[in-house]
This record gives sequence, C-alpha cells and structure tokens, in this order.
Amino acid sequence: MGSPLTSEILIRMKADYERDGVIADIIGDWPTNPVRDALGLRLLGALHYIALSGREPALTALFASDKPPSEVAETAWSSARTYLREHSDWARDFITHPPQTNETRRGFMFLQGFLELAKRHDMPMRMLELGASAGLNQNFDQFRYITQPWKWGDPLSPVTVTTDWQAPPPSLTSLLNIVERKACDQHPLDLTDAETRLRLKSYIWADQPERLQRFDAAADLAIANNTHVEKADAADWLERELETLPEGQLTVVCHSVFLQYPPRETRARITQAIELAGARATPTAPLAWLRYEPEALWTRSKSPKMLLDLRTWPGDEHSALALSDGHVRLVTDA
Repeated sequence: MGSPLTSEILIRMKADYERDGVIADIIGDWPTNPVRDALGLRLLGALHYIALSGREPALTALFASDKPPSEVAETAWSSARTYLREHSDWARDFITHPPQTNETRRGFMFLQGFLELAKRHDMPMRMLELGASAGLNQNFDQFRYITQPWKWGDPLSPVTVTTDWQAPPPSLTSLLNIVERKACDQHPLDLTDAETRLRLKSYIWADQPERLQRFDAAADLAIANNTHVEKADAADWLERELETLPEGQLTVVCHSVFLQYPPRETRARITQAIELAGARATPTAPLAWLRYEPEALWTRSKSPKMLLDLRTWPGDEHSALALSDGHVRLVTDA
C-alpha cells in the first residue's frame, strides 16, 4: 500500500517475535485475536509515536530519512528494539488502545455518496456518522478534491485530497446542504489535546508524508469547526437518533471502514435500527444508508476491496457506487 519502510519494519518485528525477542515479551500474552485487533498496526503506532514525540531522537531522524527503506529499517529497528526493551511497560500500555486512523481520503467516498443523494433528493441533509473517531471526515464537504478527470471543492481549502479515479464521476453539479452533523464513537478523540492528537497521528505510517500532512490540515479544520463526536455505543446511539425522521430532511447514516470491527450482535442491531427506520420513511422524511466497508462483509466474495454502496428508503433501493481500498488510492466502478 505504498509503504515499503513500514513493510520492512513489520518483517523485522515478526522475526524478533519468532526469536522470542522484545516483541514476544510485549505481545506474548495478548488475550484475543491479534489479526482482528490489528496488533501489527498497534505496534507500528507505538514506534511512530516514539519518533514523533522525540522520545528517541535517532528514530525520529531515521523516519525522516530519504535513504533506501531496507537500509533505514535495519537501523531504525535496532534503535526501536533498544527503546522497547527499556520501556516495555509503556509499550504494553500503548498497544491496549486500538488504532484510529481517520483516513481523510475516504472523504471521496462520502462525497460521491452525498452528491448522489443530493441529485435524488432536493432537500437539506442530516448526517449521522458511526465510528467517527476524531470526526475528521465530518467536514468532508470542505475538502478540495483533485483527480485527473475532475475536481471539486474550494481551491483555497486547507485540506486537499487526491486519488486515481477510474470510475464514472460523481454528480458534480449537485449542491450539498448538510444542516445537521452528528457522530459517535466508543472512544472519541479530542484533537485539542496535544497528547491525543499525537497518538492519532502516530497511527499513520511514517513513510506516507502526504497522509501526515493531510491529517494535520484536517485536524486543524475540525478544531476550527468545533467538530464534536459523542462517546457512545453505535447501536445505542443510532437507535436513539432514528426514533424520529425529521420532516423535510434527508437523514443519512454513514460510516467508512467501521462495521467490520463491532461484534456481530452490534452489527445486527445497527442494521435492524436502520431497516426499522426505513420502514417508517416517507418521501418527505426519507432515509439513506451510505457505507464504505469491505465488500466481503456484504457478499460471499473474498475480495479484499472496499465497496461503497447505498440503500435508500422509502422503497429500500440498493445501489453499488464504487470500489477501492482502505486508503482510497484507486477508485473503480462497482
């Protein structure tokens, strides 16, 4: 996924684990599924945090180096291994937190979906985002989007996102009118807290400077907009928010790379809450479910791709809009 240095470091951590090194000492008693828990990404976040915080200056310098990834990784891992051995308790505590990446390029998926909805419904929109973390993509309509075939948004926006777009363009002439924005997360992150912001940034891979720059710009925008994410279980929160569908507004439930993480029972409650609200939807109080999730979550396919799809009520119409990956590097038609 465009991160050779990250890959090289993961390989070295794997070898260290197999030799019963410091990684085995830190994660050897991990109580649950390490793949589902993205344990590798948690460890990478710890190393990047060490570098970003200046706790280990040698690692900070190495992550900023332009030398070949394999050369940097060997030296960087040597420094990281020494630090982790001396601060293993800190590392164990750090990895208890799940990674939250807030990938701003996923704004492309929200943009396409909301523009499609604006084309179908000439009315104000109410945005309900699940698993929003720090809420960076709550402001997706204030980003500048650039692809080879089309552009959208304010050229002066502090947040610019780009991708390789090989799908039909969105409905670029549709006008977005989002009058209410709400979001929830079990562990919302306060970007005004310097320590929290640093931790969130650390989950971005160290050799992706464009993503790091976009994160800083989007975080500043979220702070300027007083973006708020409510601390709540997604199913509980959604059941409450969907008790009433406001007249004259389109309610849009949306999420990106979120639904694969909650337990099956929670996913079932979320689906039931939306479908029950959909059964009550009317032409003057419609409902939409915009989701960007692994294609395998909805189909029998074992595809590693992410699918952007849309369900709308009344009528429960279903549309597949686009395919991409977790970082939205290439968008193709669904």
